[in-house]
Amino acid sequence: MEPVIEVDGLTARAGTATLLDGISFTVAPGEATALVGPSGSGKTTAALALLGEAGPGVRLTGTVRVSGTRVVDSGGPTRSAADVRGRVVAYMPQHPAHALNPARRIGSVLTELARLHRPDAEGGRSAAPDHAAAALRTAGLPDSAAILRRFPHQFSGGQRQRVALAQVLACGPRVLVLDEPSTGLDTVARMRLAGELSRLAADGFTLLLLSHDLGLVRAVATRTVLLDRGRVTADGRTADVLPPQAPPTPPVPSATDGTAGTDAPDAPDRTDAGTGTPLLEARGLSAWLRAGRRGEVLHDVTVGVREGGCTAVVGPSGSGKTLLARCLAGLHERHRGQVAFRGEPLPVLRHRTPRQTRAVQYVWQEVRNSFDERRTVLDQVARTAVRLRGMSPAQAGQQALLIWERLGLTPEHASRRAASLSGGELQRAALARALLAEPDVLVCDEITTALDAAGTARVVAEIARLRAQRGTAVLWIGHDLALVEQLADDLVVLDAGTVVDSGACATVLAAPRSETTRLLLRSRHLSPK
Repeated sequence: MEPVIEVDGLTARAGTATLLDGISFTVAPGEATALVGPSGSGKTTAALALLGEAGPGVRLTGTVRVSGTRVVDSGGPTRSAADVRGRVVAYMPQHPAHALNPARRIGSVLTELARLHRPDAEGGRSAAPDHAAAALRTAGLPDSAAILRRFPHQFSGGQRQRVALAQVLACGPRVLVLDEPSTGLDTVARMRLAGELSRLAADGFTLLLLSHDLGLVRAVATRTVLLDRGRVTADGRTADVLPPQAPPTPPVPSATDGTAGTDAPDAPDRTDAGTGTPLLEARGLSAWLRAGRRGEVLHDVTVGVREGGCTAVVGPSGSGKTLLARCLAGLHERHRGQVAFRGEPLPVLRHRTPRQTRAVQYVWQEVRNSFDERRTVLDQVARTAVRLRGMSPAQAGQQALLIWERLGLTPEHASRRAASLSGGELQRAALARALLAEPDVLVCDEITTALDAAGTARVVAEIARLRAQRGTAVLWIGHDLALVEQLADDLVVLDAGTVVDSGACATVLAAPRSETTRLLLRSRHLSPK
């Protein structure tokens, strides 16, 4: 059987940097193959080459064929590449903001994509709304009229990831290239995604999965290609290429067996960091997305984080975690209730003093659009210290580079612009930008989703250093419960905008009171690392 994807000697260069160094691999029809490797190893560059595309300033050589059509040759992308995009091969980017039109309702976009790329499908153009609805269901979202009328900003980060997947499916391709499809998904949604992708492969779709989520890769991919520094270092059966998976955690007692928490293992010892009055607190917080208090998302939420402590917020995708973070950061004005810093009311960002702005820094999940493509990323990181701490550009640059290197980024990365950095590299750059303000409170919204285990370990080490040395308080939003258990003193579980569980992290995880928490725990065997 002829491979549907053939990559032979693919090389990518940007300036003097080599992003891919003569890589070769194939993917058979109906096969799910994973492309795995550290942040910056060249996975996204390889994926874009399958569409005959490359990032700004990137030069491609080598050969790439998709369904027999040559999309890259020794001279770079070919004119034939346009013939395979959408109808034959479709690509879902890592950050859904790059794939979604903020000014259009998702229903109209999905229908338009189906009409454009599937004119010969059964039912013709009149069947496009049905194809759009089916794509949304396959991606794990309801196809109700209310959902189809939403704009992208009315979805959570995890839901936007599924909308982006629906856009890919609406085109009706036979080859799906999915870049970090589990980003922003809770453990339950990630488990469902694994089932959905396995069903697509069983139905004859060819999948190329780019991911740091090794649990998802093990569940879906039959073969894995391992990249490191732009080179293929391993290629074979997933079970042979990836390290053995850690043993599963013990099952969580159900709500009906009367044993919840009775035989829970002892919690790890905690330091006394995080005792006393909350440094940053939201009390009785309700928030809505539309004018007139319509579409309320958060309902009477109370959460706080103490000096030197870490409070984690978890919950299903769409439960209101990011909206809570935006309210605390002063970026969302449609709310009622109290947000306080050191016991004093904290206004929205446009009314905050420079000291208040510096004190509470927010690192959000989708960071690429927060960087100016006309300037190097390190210059933008350093600008934080100039603006909020009054440092000279030279001093700020030196301090920025120190944090930059602690997070695993090299001086060579410092001269690049955002377009030439991977998602994981940009996530760490965004964290460095916030840390350069020397905040009292750091609000972290899914800041390790694009990182491999080594990159995550560097971030965790930096967070621990800040808490120990500066007493920085951390509000951590995440879906990785193993990481939450490692970091957090306190835990808040949100579902449908309401707090359904809260308390000491070890206590909540050992003796969950809500079915939401129990469901998240039962599905955490699909570990992201």
